[in-house]
Amino acid sequence: MRRSCGQSCPRSCGQSCRWGGTGGRWGSPRSSEAESGGGTRRTPAEQPTPGYVQRHRTHLHPGAWWLWALSLGTAATRTTNPLLLTLLITVSAYVVATRRPHAPWSRSYGAFVKLALAVLLIRLAFAVLLGSPIPGTHVLVHLPEVPLPDWAQGIRLGGKVTAEALTFALYDALRLAALLICVGAANALANPSRLLKSLPGALYELGVAVVVALTFAPNLVADVQRLRAARRLRGRHDKGVRGLLQVGLPVLEGALERSVALAAAMDARGYGRTADVPPAVRRTTAALTLGGLLGVCAGTYGLLTAEGGTYGLPVLLAGVAAALAGLWLGGRRTLRTRYRPDPWDARAWLVTASGVAVAALLTLAASRDPAALHPGVVPLVAPTLPLWPAAAVLIGLLPAFVTPAPEASHTRKEPTT
Repeated sequence: MRRSCGQSCPRSCGQSCRWGGTGGRWGSPRSSEAESGGGTRRTPAEQPTPGYVQRHRTHLHPGAWWLWALSLGTAATRTTNPLLLTLLITVSAYVVATRRPHAPWSRSYGAFVKLALAVLLIRLAFAVLLGSPIPGTHVLVHLPEVPLPDWAQGIRLGGKVTAEALTFALYDALRLAALLICVGAANALANPSRLLKSLPGALYELGVAVVVALTFAPNLVADVQRLRAARRLRGRHDKGVRGLLQVGLPVLEGALERSVALAAAMDARGYGRTADVPPAVRRTTAALTLGGLLGVCAGTYGLLTAEGGTYGLPVLLAGVAAALAGLWLGGRRTLRTRYRPDPWDARAWLVTASGVAVAALLTLAASRDPAALHPGVVPLVAPTLPLWPAAAVLIGLLPAFVTPAPEASHTRKEPTT
């Protein structure tokens, strides 16, 4: 039997009404004041739901997390000091440990850490087996050298392994590992679906492709963990190469099923459909976007070269302005609305500013004191921790204190007998 509460309810259903009526969702039945006709009652459109208010209190804009993480990654590229790089990794790991939500896509941080360790080990292995152009006098071991033909000059297999070459490889690999860990922190903290909602209309289709690519690793990790847990419950082997090969086929099957479901959902939501825009507007949009991107490339090149110091910044600013104008015009072709958009509040500004401050201060330190941020390996010296760059890195801990803690996971416990 279908019934309605008699008020301005968005739907009628066979259950109790959400907005009012007997057995309403928000507590007791109708108040006596509402039944007697007195008082003012808010309509469903005017009354904010508790879930919406709570979501804005506990969630940060996903773009702020990405800007914070990318800024830390930019700071990692400005130094090869292993102490500063380790401090950057520690800062990102602490923020992830305290502010990572309880969601399947947030479990990918461990996979990025393992990938960073693999990069570190592979780089050291290449330095041992293939040698290094860094000269050194502290020989650790002398491996048998394999003779190579004349066309392979410059490549060496085996030979002496020096401490200077290994130290240089360690510094270089640690910088790349820190960058990967910062990207993993962004994947663990930012909700990809909410990030897609925040993109402008002109970048929606491109954003869908990027979000699908970014969620590939978290979904893959979640599928592997789920299948390994299922194999352990059945008493089967789940470790080593054999266990990984037996898990690979179900993971591939799950990825294909998820792709088909995603394609059906995108088609049902009108993905790729555009509005009717005059040809002049389309040509203007294309010209502004293409010209803006070319201006950004030319301005960036001018800033990186000594000859382009006079025109680099004006060309870069003009390119950014043209690209933004093109994106604004291109957004008119996409018929999209946002349901409960994420606001960019003061907390998002603080999180973004903390990351940008770390990147800016380490860039300044690299230009003022390059020896402290790039310790030498020839001659081999022990790295030291510069004080004010280390204090600048600690600014990246600000999100752990200004953002709200994640919601506790509600796991239902089975009754015990």
